[in-house]
Order: sequence, then structure tokens, then C-alpha cells
Amino acid sequence: MSIGESLAEARRQAGLTVTQVSQQTRIREAIIRGIEQDDFTACGGDFYARGHIRSIAGVVGTDPVPLISEYDAEHGPLGGLRAADVFEPSTPIKIRERRSPSLRTIVVLVLLAIIGYSTYHLVSTHGAKHLTAAATATTHTPARPTPSPRPSHTPSSTPTLSDVVINVAAGPEDCWVLLTNASDGSQIYMGTISAGSTMTWTEQEAVNIRLGNPAAVVLTVNGKRQPINTVLPVTLSFSPSPGSR
Repeated sequence: MSIGESLAEARRQAGLTVTQVSQQTRIREAIIRGIEQDDFTACGGDFYARGHIRSIAGVVGTDPVPLISEYDAEHGPLGGLRAADVFEPSTPIKIRERRSPSLRTIVVLVLLAIIGYSTYHLVSTHGAKHLTAAATATTHTPARPTPSPRPSHTPSSTPTLSDVVINVAAGPEDCWVLLTNASDGSQIYMGTISAGSTMTWTEQEAVNIRLGNPAAVVLTVNGKRQPINTVLPVTLSFSPSPGSR
């Protein structure tokens, strides 16, 4: 069975339409239909074709690894990619030069982890200072930002010790994310985090988070990196208690 046939069959078994897969992956329906017919010309190059295969596989619930391996066998393994090309997706990219991305990937992930921890430490320190000032009953009131409607991926207020702060940083590939309330199943966020992007949520209740491409992200909860030992779509649960899951 070809790559396209495998993805189409997995989609049908999952009870999803092409439109639903398009909405969850942010990939155009025409590209998805082309991939299901083993036509990758509309993907814009091998790099994007691999990313589309991985994203679609994550949504329809199939293992992307053998599909990527089959694509590499037919079209050649992933080669060199200039940073400027990544930010010009409208230009078709044909990558043939062979190189190992491992060192670059490690550096990016380490930097993202440091940024996430520093942000959490800064926010926690600010919250602790505010609590101390209130306890000593001083006349000084720390300035607080004016509340404003928040996007689903940003904190609505300064995190406290009773909140759970979730940070997802995408590395060199996109990752589809579904965040729901653990008690009633209501949806908090559903969408794709683009490669090189970071999204953060601050929640006061237990949550479930499903990652379509867990190998492509660094997941940090309350300032602590969470180990993910799988490349398959995975669902994790976290509660507001500091450091618990």
C-alpha cells in the first residue's frame, strides 16, 4: 500500500473527512487530496512534503515513521536547508544535499528549554514579590496589567502556585496540539504550532494535552521539561499542583 493509500485508509477508519483533516492540520484540502493520490508536487518541496505527511498521520492516528521512510526511499533523504528558505514557503524547495541535522536540532531544543525556564522563573519571582507585599500590608501596590481578552494560547493572568503552566516549543517541524479540560472534556485549544514557534497556556484546572508529533516539540510544565519517549501521537494529563501530572 502506497503512502497516499495508507493515509487515506487511516483517515476513513478514523471517520474523518478531508475537510476535517484540513481544519486540524491547516493544510489545504487540495494538497491533502494530492498526497492521498501520491502526488506531492503541490507540497512545495521534500521538506514540506515530509512535514505534511507527519501532520496528517498525527491527526488520523497512524504511525508517520514508516511513511516518512517510504517517502525517503522514493524521493531521497532530507538534505541541506538554508535558514532563509524556511521563511519563504512560497518558493518550491528541492533538497538533495545530505547532512545530519542532529547538532542543530539539539542546540535549538536547548535554547527553547532555557527560554521557557527563564520565562517561568521570572513570572514566579514576580508573583512571590506580590504575595510578600500583600502580607506585610504596605501601602505600595504593584502595578498590574489591564486585563484584556486572551487568545487561547496565552496566559489570562500571572501564574500562581495553584495554576498549571504548559509551554510547547516546536523544533524544526510543525506539531498539531489539542488541549482540553480534563473534568468535562471542553476544548481549550486545537491547532498546529509552526516549526520554531512557542505557545503557552496557564490553567487553573487539570488538563489533557494531545500531541500529534511529540518528537518535534519540547514540552515544559511549571518550568520542568517533560520527557516524551515516543514518536507516535500521545495524550498527557497535568493537574494544577506544582510538578504533578
